[in-house]
Amino acid sequence: MTDTVVVVAGGSAPASRALEAIPPGAPVIAADGGADHAIALGLEIELAVGDFDSVTPATLASLGDRVERHPVDKDATDLELALRAALTLEPRRILVVGGVEGRLDHLLGELLILGADELAGVEVDAVLGEARIHVVRGERSLVGWEGELISLFALHGPAEGIVTDGLRYPLRGEMLLPGSSRGISNMFATSEARITVERGLLLAVRP
Repeated sequence: MTDTVVVVAGGSAPASRALEAIPPGAPVIAADGGADHAIALGLEIELAVGDFDSVTPATLASLGDRVERHPVDKDATDLELALRAALTLEPRRILVVGGVEGRLDHLLGELLILGADELAGVEVDAVLGEARIHVVRGERSLVGWEGELISLFALHGPAEGIVTDGLRYPLRGEMLLPGSSRGISNMFATSEARITVERGLLLAVRP
């Protein structure tokens, strides 16, 4: 089993600080134009996945047979396909790296995909631009700093039985609903926060 697999998304380029979050030696899978971003970050690409309508010809040529090509007309985004490829490596954790500029629909799609049912068996994190994002299923502990902003969103349905420790505005066995703004702009009260969810899942966003 692999500890962490890194998936580099297409679209706009990740922030340079993304490198700080990438474990040394972690396998890297690029989603289409994410291959250009991975090379710019100095990462070694194990596999590139997509229809390759946005990657530069030079990068595509340099990948040789390290490609998984899909048709342009397909029912999944390149990122979703790359995440499926990452699952074949049986990781404990998947880290998605990408930017936040460009198409809003793509960004929204990326956030929703992070909570896909097929990823339920792995820990999922993302660094999108300057933001760090964590999918919370069951229980997670997050390390931050006192006063750091964190917002909690119910994803794909109600999140029930939420208990938090280490946040300024605690939740005690409560529920968040999709579309509610109740979980926005909480803060770390200490250097570590623990979030537990009995049913459903949360997206924890640290902007």
